[in-house]
Amino acid sequence: MAERVALTGNDSAAYALKQINPDVVAAYPITPQTEMMHKFAEYVANGEVDTEFIRVESEHSALSAVLGASLAGARTASATSSAGMALMWEMLYVTASCRAPVVMALVNRALSGPINIHCDHSDSMGARDSGWIQIYAENCQEAYDNMLQAVRIAEHPDVMLPVMAALDGFILSHTLEGLEVNDDDVARKFVGEYAPKHSLLNVDNPETFGSFALPNYYFEFKKQQVDAMENARRVILEVGKEYGELTGRAYGHLDPYLCDDAEVVIVGLGSTMGTAKEAADQVRAEDGIKAGVLKVRTFRPFPGEEIRKALGRARVVGVMDRAISFGLGGPLYHEVRSHCYGAQAPLVNFIYGLGGRDLKLEDVRDSFRTLAGTKQSGVQYIGVRE
Repeated sequence: MAERVALTGNDSAAYALKQINPDVVAAYPITPQTEMMHKFAEYVANGEVDTEFIRVESEHSALSAVLGASLAGARTASATSSAGMALMWEMLYVTASCRAPVVMALVNRALSGPINIHCDHSDSMGARDSGWIQIYAENCQEAYDNMLQAVRIAEHPDVMLPVMAALDGFILSHTLEGLEVNDDDVARKFVGEYAPKHSLLNVDNPETFGSFALPNYYFEFKKQQVDAMENARRVILEVGKEYGELTGRAYGHLDPYLCDDAEVVIVGLGSTMGTAKEAADQVRAEDGIKAGVLKVRTFRPFPGEEIRKALGRARVVGVMDRAISFGLGGPLYHEVRSHCYGAQAPLVNFIYGLGGRDLKLEDVRDSFRTLAGTKQSGVQYIGVRE
């Protein structure tokens, strides 16, 4: 059974956390994530969850607290944004390297400076090689669904890596949308009980976590993380399929839209892909351009081979990035270009929306029209004043 409700992106993720009922949650407020943890704290105060909610003095402390609890055998979660995640930087790597299946909602926000509280992907993209699985939401429904699936993915014995479930700040976090939520018992049955094989509290067979590793061992630890991230490719598909059988909403690494016959395809992440789908419909109807959209849901592990296959028919491809690598274009563009090396289709990188700069429907329509007439790869900036 499912119920139709209206929730913001923050409240959607908080509702999923309520149904997950983690053993321990620690968080520190930062815009635009704050309301998510306010709502979850309300669930705690009302006795709707059994969670131990730890109010810490910083984001570094928040991730440290949930890491310690995770290593002791607890199911743990947190949430943050922007500079908050930057303050966690050391602990991002420690958490992944300890193979702790922490789930964290990241409400995407630009990093300073200048100070900005609005959406871009510079925070999550900065952490793209920290060892965390990264899943991006297009809308509030996906913000809810991704949180439930993230627990299953993180805790799978073949994975045991932390998962970052990202949603766009303000665009999703503060926008009210209609979505379906599962009954509590259905959601909790899907998530299941966490049964860790290892724990700091195993007094009969003491174990060590986060130990010092010199060159004779460190490399092997890193390779094991690589293997776990590769395993996550399969597990994400398995969990997404099972969730689809439960709810009618199946998930994978990609979400292609009108790509079967598309000659001009835009690739991107997050909420902008909803706008891109509408733009594709319009330029097909108005301009006769065979436009398609390829939404990338999982940035880590990166589905490079799947993207290459999905773009096989495209004559030209545009990759949209809400973050920038200085002198190189955008991070998503680098990844797509690397995996499509040798393909004939030109790849154009569109940098857009930095610091929350609005991307209008007309901007995406113009991007499709630009692509339709281009024969060269390169980097372009949407909506920036010269």
